[in-house]
Amino acid sequence: MSNEVKSRNGAFKVPDWLFEFHGHKCPYSVVGYRMGVVALRELGVERCYDHDLFVFSEMGVGHPQGCMQDGIQASTSATFGKGQMHKVYFGKVAATFYHPEKGAVRILFTNEFMDKLGTHEFFKFRKQGIEPSQVPAEAAQGVINMVLNATEEELFKIKRVPDFKFEPVPSSFNKAKCSVCGEYVFERYLRVKDGKLVCLQCSGHRDDEQTIYLPI
Repeated sequence: MSNEVKSRNGAFKVPDWLFEFHGHKCPYSVVGYRMGVVALRELGVERCYDHDLFVFSEMGVGHPQGCMQDGIQASTSATFGKGQMHKVYFGKVAATFYHPEKGAVRILFTNEFMDKLGTHEFFKFRKQGIEPSQVPAEAAQGVINMVLNATEEELFKIKRVPDFKFEPVPSSFNKAKCSVCGEYVFERYLRVKDGKLVCLQCSGHRDDEQTIYLPI
């Protein structure tokens, strides 16, 4: 059930393909991977092969720590592409993991370890505008090792969320052609303009409008 693998010295190990998937070596992808492993264990579930595990990342935009989301996807298979991961834009290194039959658990990356991690030379390079793939390999591996060698208690605060509720939008294969541009649009995103079905762009939809995604 668990993706957790220990090295000979007892440190946590992540698969090499995690960094290939993510694109570079960094600590927060490893934080996310470990967070996902903990969530699966706490909920008592397997990786998300289909559509039964939902993740609500509290990350926002413009945060290097957002790399944790790729780590979560890698360890749980609850991906953006399958519609299993959502962002709630709180700007925190935390996520709530929800399974309809098992409930929800929120996992927070601790302030203490974040502060400790932030003193590593890896972040000195990053704050100078140096991209992660260009950071010296020793620095990148060093900061990754900090996460791999840490205990779960050092890394995370784990809390059950008994009153968590979520109703996923029902899946639909239904679509129609926009009467203006002729492109297919899935039904939740169709609008009616002058009595004809149109896509959001052709409807004159504004970015500041609230869009409620319901079947037509």
